[in-house]
Amino acid sequence: MALIDERRAQMFPTLTAAQMDVARRFASSEPHRFAPGELIYDVGQVAAPAWFILEGSIEVVRRDGLGREAPIVTETAGQFSGEVNQLRGQPTLAAAHAGPDGCLAMPFDAAHLRALLIGSAELGEIVMRALILRRVGLLQSDRVGPILIGRGADPWLVRLQGFLTRNGYPHSVLYVCKDEEARELIERLGVADDELPLLICPNGTVLRRPSDAEAGMCLGLTPQLDPDKLYDVAVVGAGPSGLATAVYAASEGLSVVVLDQRAIGGQAGASARIENYLGFPTGISGQALAGRAWNQAQKFGAELAIPISVEGIDCHDADQPMRLRLSGEGSLQARTVVVASGARYRQPDIPNLGCFEGAGVSYWASPIEAKLCEGEDVVLVGGGNSAGQAIAYLAPKVRHLDLVVRGPGLEATMSRYLIDRIAALPNVTLHTCTEVTGLEGDRNQGLTGCHLRDRDSGREWQRAARHLFLFVGADPNTDWLEGCVERDGKGFIRTGFGQGGSACLLETSRPRIFAVGDVRAGSTKRVAAAVGEGAAVVAQIHGVLAG
Repeated sequence: MALIDERRAQMFPTLTAAQMDVARRFASSEPHRFAPGELIYDVGQVAAPAWFILEGSIEVVRRDGLGREAPIVTETAGQFSGEVNQLRGQPTLAAAHAGPDGCLAMPFDAAHLRALLIGSAELGEIVMRALILRRVGLLQSDRVGPILIGRGADPWLVRLQGFLTRNGYPHSVLYVCKDEEARELIERLGVADDELPLLICPNGTVLRRPSDAEAGMCLGLTPQLDPDKLYDVAVVGAGPSGLATAVYAASEGLSVVVLDQRAIGGQAGASARIENYLGFPTGISGQALAGRAWNQAQKFGAELAIPISVEGIDCHDADQPMRLRLSGEGSLQARTVVVASGARYRQPDIPNLGCFEGAGVSYWASPIEAKLCEGEDVVLVGGGNSAGQAIAYLAPKVRHLDLVVRGPGLEATMSRYLIDRIAALPNVTLHTCTEVTGLEGDRNQGLTGCHLRDRDSGREWQRAARHLFLFVGADPNTDWLEGCVERDGKGFIRTGFGQGGSACLLETSRPRIFAVGDVRAGSTKRVAAAVGEGAAVVAQIHGVLAG
């Protein structure tokens, strides 16, 4: 059953007259009357308000990059338009016209919509739930958002799919080998193989083999940051610790901007299922957890800039705001900076590894990778919890999985519940004291096999595999802080330098720069610990700003 049928009452609630009276106090302007059939907002319109209907009706439709439309819903008096994009003024994913009798509706721009969510607990819960469920419904629908056209295992296509999926952005994929419409389009446009994949944005713009940054600009994901605006807090990294900082700081009235070079969730966002996070006894995917956290941050007014990487900080004048140098020659300034940039995936010393990245070699196991390796033999390297979660997710989908670990077993590095679950999987073979020494295949046909070596005996053998998953740890993402804060021998940021002593344990050697989560030296590498540090740092920021 489609979500729109299963939870229609929550997706499109009808407010009572009393609730509409409460909402009216938060409207951004007086009600507006639309003539029958008049366009109220269109796909791609920036900062389109949410409309609360007083009289008549609104007909809402979705549309994809090829102009194909499909109806979503007809809303009547007491109902309201919009989804989570309305919380931050991003381009709308749907279009709406007034119904056959016209309509009278009152507008709520992003700021006034957030004021309603916070100012009325009862209405806030109803409206916020509806906005989130509508985005989920769009994610499950076709004919909405941009269209990707490419070849199934093309690493460029896989990367773009991952970028859109991790950021919760609705999209469709057409494969040249299966879809006649896709073949006709690339022939009509004269697109060469080395220009695939195509990204067709909802406004009709066609991008050939775009980068994440180009895709983000075309879709309106990436905002135009004002270099003269002074933020209270700039958070670098949108993983669990960075998102926690954004939620708690924004909820306490601080102006917050969050920057990430790829997607919300960090490494945790790629986890298929997190089962040891407090309050989720049945588990939750990293992407779902990150999405919920980001919706909370938006509710309180935090800004998100993706995909934007921070190249460095001008941090030498302790009496002035810090200026962050951004990719694309941009910049912004902030009174405090929270470094939550986490870690980048470690690359083991395997010859020609780089040739297969995106063409058989992956550092995470998302639904995209799971679909690509369905029914095939795979090799996974790693013995930590991230590896265990990936194994439990992949094993039911693949034919056979060879688990390779350098140590004598899993007990020292993996949680017991994951070890027991892996032991019960009939198609997983554990190879201890083993390492991958080489790869077979080429860039065109992709990975075909892995060479393994027993580290004790020196025996070598080959395993057929179309996919190699690497979960061998990560190195701190701190190169951009060179010369600004003190780091340990492995590159992790030292903290505890704050003037407030134990009250500023998360402050770095540079006043007003804090570090939280995996990037911090001595941190516990767990999602819950990262969230805790992200929350705790806000109290320390208040102390510094007050001083």
